[in-house]
Amino acid sequence: MRTTRGTRLARTALAALTLVLAAAGCGGTPNAPAAGKKAPASAPDRVEPLAGTPEPRLPVTVRSADGTRVTVSSADRIVPLTGSLNEIVFTLGLGGRVVARDITATFEQAKDLPVVTRAHDVSAESVLSLKPTLVLADTSTGPAEAVDQIRDAGIPLVVVEPARSLTDVGTRIDAVAAALGVKPAGDELKSRTRPRIAAVQKDVPKPDKGRQPRVAFLYLRGTASVYLLGGSESGASSLLEAAGAVDAGKESGVTQDFTAITSEALAKAAPDAILVMSKGLASVNGMDGLLKIPGVAQTPAGMDRRVVTIDDGVLLNYGPRTDQVLKSLVTQLYGDRGEGTA
Repeated sequence: MRTTRGTRLARTALAALTLVLAAAGCGGTPNAPAAGKKAPASAPDRVEPLAGTPEPRLPVTVRSADGTRVTVSSADRIVPLTGSLNEIVFTLGLGGRVVARDITATFEQAKDLPVVTRAHDVSAESVLSLKPTLVLADTSTGPAEAVDQIRDAGIPLVVVEPARSLTDVGTRIDAVAAALGVKPAGDELKSRTRPRIAAVQKDVPKPDKGRQPRVAFLYLRGTASVYLLGGSESGASSLLEAAGAVDAGKESGVTQDFTAITSEALAKAAPDAILVMSKGLASVNGMDGLLKIPGVAQTPAGMDRRVVTIDDGVLLNYGPRTDQVLKSLVTQLYGDRGEGTA
């Protein structure tokens, strides 16, 4: 399968031999909450399935994103190989048919399922041992040998394009619903998701004195000393722009997905706030450790200790819970001015 943002990021991670990211806190600059403003308490990590349980209308033949045509005859035992695909299947109301999960599918309804994927590292043997009737993957799923092994065993495997922006939310839902033979449920989920995202966007505060907050997305793996600045292909730009912010990495000229953090790169990005995934807190020993990364303390965000944190399992999913991700981002970024979105 072709290389994607997720694949490149996974390779960087595997080379670094570790997993997790950074963060905590908040602070104040234009459009900011007061220094020390804490992130809102997290809601229980659950998905919200549609009412009722749809009955798949099978068989169906769908075009997989890797160019193959796949016929699905049964959705009795589903194995989604990414956390975001797990989330969509459960939200469509078919969670009772899911028999495994990716390690990033941490929401409550899936947490007791066996893990068969870790950071894009699929165990074909583990998948096949569960006797799936359908496997869902995306183009970042690998290694390719594992994907081939699953297909060679005669298991229908449908590849879905990865999500990169808000415009991909409906497309992903459509693709999964089609593969499961529950298109009406997919239409219903899209009809529920779209207005929720629009409602959050509607309440984004206007720029203070015409100046949008500049936010840098940092990907950090502290125990391996991997510190990356997100660029235009990181996947975070669409969320930041929907929240009325400027993606500081993208605007500063980082055209790829990520680049190594340097003092010069951060000085050019000059973020007012830093966006990180919440599980990275331990990897850099919290806010104080984050400020020790070269260049961070000298940015406006570092001087104000202004960091926005979002759970790893949902930040870049662009799925049924994206409205919650966007709401949390807006609330943390604008403080009291953004709490009308709650």
